[in-house]
Amino acid sequence: MSETSPKLRAELEGIPTYKPGKPAASDGPAAYKLSSNENPYPPLPGVLERVTAAAASFNRYPDMACAALTEELAERFGVPASHVATGTGSVGVAQQLIQATSGPGDEVIYAWRSFEAYPIITQINGARSVQVPLTPGDVHDLDAMAEAITDRTRLIFVCNPNNPTGTVVRRAELERFLDRVPKDVLVVLDEAYREFIRDPEVPDGVELYRERPNVCVLRTFSKAYGLAGLRVGFAIAHEPVAAALRKTAVPFGVSQLAQEAAIASLRAEDELLGRVGSLVCERTRVVDALRAQGWTVPETQANFVWMRLGERTTAFAQACEEHGVVVRPFAGEGVRVTIGEAEANDIFLKVSEAFHKEL
Repeated sequence: MSETSPKLRAELEGIPTYKPGKPAASDGPAAYKLSSNENPYPPLPGVLERVTAAAASFNRYPDMACAALTEELAERFGVPASHVATGTGSVGVAQQLIQATSGPGDEVIYAWRSFEAYPIITQINGARSVQVPLTPGDVHDLDAMAEAITDRTRLIFVCNPNNPTGTVVRRAELERFLDRVPKDVLVVLDEAYREFIRDPEVPDGVELYRERPNVCVLRTFSKAYGLAGLRVGFAIAHEPVAAALRKTAVPFGVSQLAQEAAIASLRAEDELLGRVGSLVCERTRVVDALRAQGWTVPETQANFVWMRLGERTTAFAQACEEHGVVVRPFAGEGVRVTIGEAEANDIFLKVSEAFHKEL
């Protein structure tokens, strides 16, 4: 039998593995999962009923064009339907954007540390990652990102709020940055956590897109809307970019259940805003408590907090798990902790207080 293997693309060598948030153990002390930035609430009113009804026909293919959802999104954001493109979560749309813009020899710029899928989806497409370090305050260094642009730059991600630090870039600095970016370079404003922002100086990317053809906005139903398990996200972009996204989309990628759930979730916005408001209040409580304990925690506008722990990162994550909560460690750097149920947050704060006393 031949030992020769099929030839695979060289770009796949060394691709980092995406590490999802560790689940809470079903047979251990870790009862709460604070590692994936999920919404702890159940589906919004009317969503489960609509999904259950749609499940009766999942022997049929979904609407490949996501027409009803697209129209709903177009009306909700006041944009032409032709400027909306859907996909399997915002990360699926992000991968389509790289497919549409970047290949071997091209460059994709993003801050680091930022969303860990960026280097993966960049390398898969054969493009080169240009990682620009965050500032000492864990914020995007937009001046350095602008200086990193070359004639090979095809796409720039700005994660706002940034995952995993929760920090934001504000209107004036973002507009200055966009003014420096060549008009033929696509800037993707990844706003997966937009609904949790309370800083009035953070711009809505949709407003920036309206006057800038090279700006694309990414959003998702996975976080605030609580549809992480159904995988539906979308982009708002001008016609050439949106059309390219439709060309690169996996046919029938967004299930009919996901489409129906997203529509129902959009129509339950009042309840959504109440839930998000409750999580933001919990976020404030957690951040205030951490600072009172002596931790230095950056201002977060997302549904999570970031703690720089360096070499103590793994030990802290293990301590949390031993006491009943799972957090997301980034070895040698820090931990990201989702704002979850009050009970889970209380356990986490007890661990953080005890851990800080031992430093």
